Amino acid sequence: MNLLSLGQHGLKLDGWDLLARFGFSRLGMGSGDPIDHVVQHPLHTEEAHLGMLTPNGVVTLLSDQIVVMILAALLLMIFLPLMVRKRKGSDEVGRLVPAGGANLIESVCHYLRKDMAEPLLEDYTDRFIKYIWTVFFFILTMNLLGLLPIAAISMGLFGKHIGGTPTANIWVTTTLALTTLGMLIVNGLRLGGLDYIKHFNPGPWWMAPLLVPLELVGLVAKAASLAIRLFANMVAGHILLAVLLGFIISVGSASGAAAGFAISLPVVAGSVAINLLEIFVAFLQAYIFTFLTTLFLGMSVIFHHEDHAEAHAH
Repeated sequence: MNLLSLGQHGLKLDGWDLLARFGFSRLGMGSGDPIDHVVQHPLHTEEAHLGMLTPNGVVTLLSDQIVVMILAALLLMIFLPLMVRKRKGSDEVGRLVPAGGANLIESVCHYLRKDMAEPLLEDYTDRFIKYIWTVFFFILTMNLLGLLPIAAISMGLFGKHIGGTPTANIWVTTTLALTTLGMLIVNGLRLGGLDYIKHFNPGPWWMAPLLVPLELVGLVAKAASLAIRLFANMVAGHILLAVLLGFIISVGSASGAAAGFAISLPVVAGSVAINLLEIFVAFLQAYIFTFLTTLFLGMSVIFHHEDHAEAHAH
C-alpha cells in the first residue's frame, strides 16, 4: 500500500512509510532492503530468454540508471562544447586564452594528456587521448549525478524512481571494463602485432603451457579489477548513508520522537561528512579508472623499450 492508499484508509503513517516514499526501505524489518535506492529500478522491460543473462525471463530496456546515463551523455554533449568555447577576448590573442569553464576543462584535459597519457602511451598518446578524456568525463558525470537527490524528487512528483548512480551497477561498470578490454586486445594486435602475441609468453617457449594461461587470466583480471573497483567504491557510500538514515527512523519508531531527534544530530553530521567524502570519491574513482585504462593500454601497445634502451647503452 502506498501513502495515498494508507491515507484513504485512515491509517497512521510512521517515519518508515514516509522514508519508503522516497526510495528507502525498513532496515532489518520484514523484507525491507537498505539498498533499495541503490539497485536498478526497471521502467520498461520486454520478455526475453537469454539464459543466465535473463534469469527472470525479461530484459530491461529502460531503467532509472539508464536514464541517468543518457542524461550524463546529453549534459556532456551540450555543455562541454559551450564551456570550451568561452575565451577572454575576440582579438587574435584573446581567442587563444580560455576563460571560466573553458579554463577548467582545458586544465583537466591538459593534465590527463601530459601527466597521465604521455608517460604511459608515449607516441600513441594522440591515438587514445580522446577515449581517455571520454572515459574520465563520462564516469565523473555519472558519479556526480548519483549524488543528487533526483530519485527522491521523482518519487515525490511522479511516483517513479528515476535517478541513482549508474556506476553502482555492476553491469554498467562491467560494460565499461569490457570496452577497455576490447581496446586492449584490438589495438594490441593492430599496433603491437607479433610483439603483442609474444608478450603472453615472456619466458622460453617450453614454458608456454604455463605462462600463456596465466597471462590470459591476467588480461581478464585487468577488466575485472576495473569493473569491481568502481562498482564497490560507488555502492559502498550509498549503502552507508542508507544505514545511517535508518538509525534515525529505527530509534524514533522504537523509543519515541525525542530519542529519534537525539540520534539524528550525530547521524546528520556523519551523513554530511560522508557526502563530502562521496564527492571526493566520485572524482577519485573516475581518475583511477582512467589511469588504469591508460596504463593497460600502454602495456598492450608498447613493448621492449627497456630492452632497446639497454642495447643502446651497451
